[in-house]
Amino acid sequence: MTTGGKRGRRTPARRSGARSHPTRERILDAAERLFAQRGFHGVSIRDITGAADVDVALANYHFGSKQGLLEAVFARRAEELNGERLARLDALLAAGRRKAPTLEEIIDAFTHPLLDRSARGGPGWKSYFALVAEVNNSPEFGGVLMTRTFDQVVQRFIEAIRRALPGCEERDLYWAYHFLSGALTLTFAETGRIDKLSGGVCRSNDLDSVHERLVPFCAAGFRALCVRKGRTRKPPARRSKAAR
Repeated sequence: MTTGGKRGRRTPARRSGARSHPTRERILDAAERLFAQRGFHGVSIRDITGAADVDVALANYHFGSKQGLLEAVFARRAEELNGERLARLDALLAAGRRKAPTLEEIIDAFTHPLLDRSARGGPGWKSYFALVAEVNNSPEFGGVLMTRTFDQVVQRFIEAIRRALPGCEERDLYWAYHFLSGALTLTFAETGRIDKLSGGVCRSNDLDSVHERLVPFCAAGFRALCVRKGRTRKPPARRSKAAR
């Protein structure tokens, strides 16, 4: 198709959403994989577009900048992940009209969708969770991207845990969640450290074994903090009338 300008000069037709979608997804897939392998600063836009087999200009067209691309990668799978977490929590709370959900059930609803996808969701999910682990440990990006992407869901779960552990101090609830988040981060890293430490008895990629143990371990941690605080706040002994 030619324009009204000089004869023979062609203007590329603007891509429709349906036609540009595969290109955008190829860029996201390549960025997800490379960011997970090398980190944000270890990868260039040219590296990513080369791996996706697209022109560099298309990355700028779709995402604006490398940080915009990182944010798009981070948000892409979060919608599905957060949707399942909230669906599981809502189902628990609905059933809780008859019987309140246990702390273990709440933690399972929070962690199961992540560990299941990491174990069985394919290489894309593996890369995504490796990237989440890296971002969660990054002072540069963690406070911004983790907050924007996950905090609304996390606060829903903390509220459910608060009801399951009435009287627990706010500080302890948030510290306990922080420790849970750290355990997930280390699990997703799959460094092989536990493989060597245990002499092969445990494997870092055995995520079914992780999930079987993570839920009771973290539930015990939440309870231990609340019980510890409860024991240190005994009410003062009442004085007898003679002592008044």
